[in-house]
Amino acid sequence: MRARVLTATPGGVAVTSDVESPVPSGGWKWVDVAAEGAEDDLLALAGPLRLDPLAVRDAVDERDLPKVDDFGHHLLVVLHGLRNDVIGTYEVDCFLTADHLVTVHSMPSPSIDALWEQVQRRAELASGGPDELLGRLADIVSRRLLLVVDAFDERVEELTRMALAADARLVADLTAVRSDVATVRRVVHPQREALDQLRRTPSELVSDAGRRRFSDVFDVVARTAQGLDAARSALSETLDAYRGAEARAATEVTKLLTVYAAVILPLSLIAGIFGMNFPNLPGLDESWGWMVVITVMLAIAALSLGMFVAVGWIGQLRGRQAGAVLGRGLVEVSKTPIQLVGALFEVGAVPIRSTVGRLREALPAED
Repeated sequence: MRARVLTATPGGVAVTSDVESPVPSGGWKWVDVAAEGAEDDLLALAGPLRLDPLAVRDAVDERDLPKVDDFGHHLLVVLHGLRNDVIGTYEVDCFLTADHLVTVHSMPSPSIDALWEQVQRRAELASGGPDELLGRLADIVSRRLLLVVDAFDERVEELTRMALAADARLVADLTAVRSDVATVRRVVHPQREALDQLRRTPSELVSDAGRRRFSDVFDVVARTAQGLDAARSALSETLDAYRGAEARAATEVTKLLTVYAAVILPLSLIAGIFGMNFPNLPGLDESWGWMVVITVMLAIAALSLGMFVAVGWIGQLRGRQAGAVLGRGLVEVSKTPIQLVGALFEVGAVPIRSTVGRLREALPAED
């Protein structure tokens, strides 16, 4: 367990490692504990502060969603912040007493580190008491969660373009983005409820200024929750757009197959008839018989293509384009099964969180 102490007095702030020293007159302490499996040490630290032992154990061993527990003598506020390495959250357990703020976290907290440095530079940040400092910490933590919404807004345009183009890579990217959004959304809604409880709490540990600060933070978290809900809807709409584009592409392939079948079937019928093993077929013994049959087959093919041009299934092409339209269509049809199989293997090979790096790059570094 590693603990650091910031003591705030009317004359300024001082950073020490002396956890057990008494609180100076008119001042209060912020004790930040990086605890990972150090339950006994944390219980020894929490004993003089009369913190609930079960809540202290949970702060080390359990992972809770954001909540507020009122123990009378102190409040337990569980917050979740955004990690720096991946799109994920970590837990911060905050114990608030009349003259102490104890923050417990099992992994590095960029929000706590940033606030710790700012309080040392600007002593006025610690002038309001531990409840207002907790409000400032909740503000930083919540605004970092809002960054995920901003990152998604930048990413959704690219996803929309991929959907309209029926890009096979969209399925993997969409799954990864949905996973990232769901990870943050899972904690934002409980955190909004916890902050709503703090801004309305009747506890004497929270001053009127503290309630106003928690009310401001509540607005930030509410906006984050609305943004994540909208992101969820946008992802569903993007998937629907992708399915529609994919269906349109499949319709074009079906059209090509229909044109191919409609042209080839009558020709196959004629070739099948004259391919029967009967000696009395008309023109079979004549030198001009094959020319008549080929001419009839070409006329039927031209008539079939003309009908498809008339109904608008294929464009009115001239010259060499008219002779090559069916060939190009058949080439595309022959490539389609290969593209589909390749897309399936490509989707299976892409990691489920393939967009984590892109979302993380969109998150600005914390000041």
